[in-house]
Parts: sequence; structure tokens; C-alpha cells
Amino acid sequence: MDPLTQGTLGATLAQSAAKPEKIRAFAIAGAVAGLAPDLDILIRSATDPIVYLEFHRQFSHSLLFIPVGAGICALILAPLLKHRLTGRELFLAALLGYASHGLLDACTSYGTQLFWPLSDIRVAWNLISVVDPLFSVPLFALMGVAAWRRQRAFAVAGLAWVLAYLGFAAVQQQRALETATAMAHTRGHLPDRLTLKPGFANLLVWKAIYEADGLIHVDGIRVAEVAGFCAGGSIPLLALDRDLPWLDPDSQQAEDLDRFRWYSDGWLALDPEDPNYVVDVRYAALPNRIEALWGLKLDPTAGPAEHSRWQVVSSRRSEDLDQLIGLLRGDGCGPVSPADH
Repeated sequence: MDPLTQGTLGATLAQSAAKPEKIRAFAIAGAVAGLAPDLDILIRSATDPIVYLEFHRQFSHSLLFIPVGAGICALILAPLLKHRLTGRELFLAALLGYASHGLLDACTSYGTQLFWPLSDIRVAWNLISVVDPLFSVPLFALMGVAAWRRQRAFAVAGLAWVLAYLGFAAVQQQRALETATAMAHTRGHLPDRLTLKPGFANLLVWKAIYEADGLIHVDGIRVAEVAGFCAGGSIPLLALDRDLPWLDPDSQQAEDLDRFRWYSDGWLALDPEDPNYVVDVRYAALPNRIEALWGLKLDPTAGPAEHSRWQVVSSRRSEDLDQLIGLLRGDGCGPVSPADH
């Protein structure tokens, strides 16, 4: 999630365990600890584009690392809060704040290594967008009132809001899954796999991605009173022998591509406009759009030890926003029909 939401949830969870006279100090410690795991974004390499992808949401987000991360945060905060909290209270506040981070990130679609180092599986429950004001603003308001009035009940209400919103997201996700499955069947497809991710900053329009007959199909699913879909398109799933026959399997670029495949859960395709650009089909500016936001740029002339290059596509934000608003209104969306694709 975005930093504001991470810090707010960390503060709120810490407040829920605080005595009234210490609720503000608990909020400070919880907020700092709730933000701390994302310091892993500083782990980068000037030459290796996959290092960032491998380490972001890795060890710092692991469930096993929570006590360690909380302890580090408590030590750093001790000079600031030692006159307001005991050592045990400071550690408790940091522990609750730190623990909130990885679990909240796992509710998004990016993938979080909650079980590192036991497993490198990327947990992604695909419930909410990485930015969702309807989720974050009420939580922030309740956290602020709890600190202002020194009343833990408002923090508890904030946590209740979080659970209620995630519960509603799970219902919307299930409705979107049923619609996406029905849509695939009307096309005569039996998906080898199917995944959903919420649209940007909303739970109304979802992105459905499924694989069938060697193609990745992408559509928007609008989950309103009556669920329907917003037609997208399809693209061939990446096949190395067909798409990149020149790529040496022992080269550094091939290793980069294999690591990128792990990060993207295999949802890779070759950009139709660039035969050397491999993209992650999961992420685009709009739920029913295939044009990916990022990927790996390969170079047929590169040496065997040279890395590929990470490439991000800049989106037309004002135009994309207008189209997203249109999808939210239902423009271009309709009921599931075999004639719609």
C-alpha cells in the first residue's frame, strides 16, 4: 500500500493496545514501525534491474522478521520516546505497527514474501489497490480522532473499518471471479489459470487475466448491481523458442528473464510493438488494457555477462483517468455474451 496508509494502519493498531494517556506515543511508534519495512526500496543496483524486484517486500516483510524489525524500530525510537513509554511498551507499539505492514501489502496484487526464508512464494490476495482513498481516508480520520481525544475506541473503530472494507473487497472479488469464469466459458475457453486484481483506487472495476490456448486474455470486470465486463483483448504468452530464439540460455539476460518470470508469476508476453521488450501483462493503466506499464528490455547484441534493462512506460494520465472514470460509469461495459469478443 501507499506510505500514508501503511503508517496510518501501524499507528491505529498500536493505539488499540494503548492506555489513554499513552495513545499518542503509541501512535508515533506504530506509525514509524508501520512504514519501516519499505526501507527495502533502497536496495538497488545500478547494473542489475531485478535486484529491486527481488528484495522489495522480501525479508523486511516476512512474518518471521517482525520481532527483529520491531526491535530495531524500538531502539531507534527510544531516545525520542523514552520519557513517555517504557521499553516494553515501546516494543509492543513497534511490534504491532511493524506486523501490520506485510499483512496489508499481501492484500494487494504486487506479491509479498510473508514466509521468507522458508519459502519465496509471493502472497497476493488481490483484494485492494495499492492506492485506495475510500479505504485510507476513513482510517486516517479515525486514527487522528483517537490521538486527539485520547480514546482507544476510535482506533478500534478504525480496525473494524479495515476488516469491513476487506470483507467487502472479498465479496466483490468473488463476484468478479464468477463473471470472469462465465465470460471465459462463453468464448469456449477452459482457462489454464485465471487471476483478478482490483482496478486503481476502486473495488468496482477489476482486471481479469486468464490463460487459454497459449494466449493471455485481459478484460475489465465491472461489479455493480449487475456484474458485467468491459472487453479487452488477448496476447500470446511468452514462448522463448518462438519469441526470443536468439537468447542464449546461459546468458545473464536469460537469467534476468527467469527472475522476472518469478516476479510476475509467469504473466509475461512480448510487446507487439517491440520484439525485444518483455512485459508484465498484469499491470496496465486501465483494467481492460493490455499495454503494460513495465518490463525488461533485452538486447540481441549484448555480451553474455551483460544485464537486460528495466523499462517503464509513461502513461497518458489525463486520458487514462478519463477512460477509467468511463469504465466506472459503465461506458463500454455490458453483460457477458459470446458475441462480445
